[in-house]
Amino acid sequence: MAPLFGDEYQSLRESVSALAQKKILPFAQDVDENARYPQEAADALQQAGLAAAHVPEEFGGQGADALATVIIIEEVARVCGASSLIPAVNKLGSVPLLIGASQEQNKKYLTQLAQGKGFSYCLSESEAGSDAAAMKTKATASGDKWILSGSKKWISNAGVSEF
Repeated sequence: MAPLFGDEYQSLRESVSALAQKKILPFAQDVDENARYPQEAADALQQAGLAAAHVPEEFGGQGADALATVIIIEEVARVCGASSLIPAVNKLGSVPLLIGASQEQNKKYLTQLAQGKGFSYCLSESEAGSDAAAMKTKATASGDKWILSGSKKWISNAGVSEF
């Protein structure tokens, strides 16, 4: 039987595992015990080009496909669940751009994400939970600004997002 994954995926798995063991695991217990953001992991993942590897190459990313992105998240999660949310939230927060943004918007935001500016993700609401179709929060254009009405709960990366 042929292997399910090509050599490039196995190589990625091994390199991310080694990085996670060396640069993330030493801080994992402290991250959990002190309920803090894993900045050491963010720095290590960014330096290795793994924090937003899914970003297309034209915007400074690695152009990683879905399987490669999952392998990155999985190998980081083996040593620190909190740290695995860094590439996961960056992917989740950028999917709407990848799906529906203009080339100009993608260049503006995805380039910054690939350079290390973190995204946040805020879907959940008190009344709607995580049902995107039931969201009540609205954004209304007002001149060159946007007026937001509503509130969110559990905003992933809110404390470190640069957007």
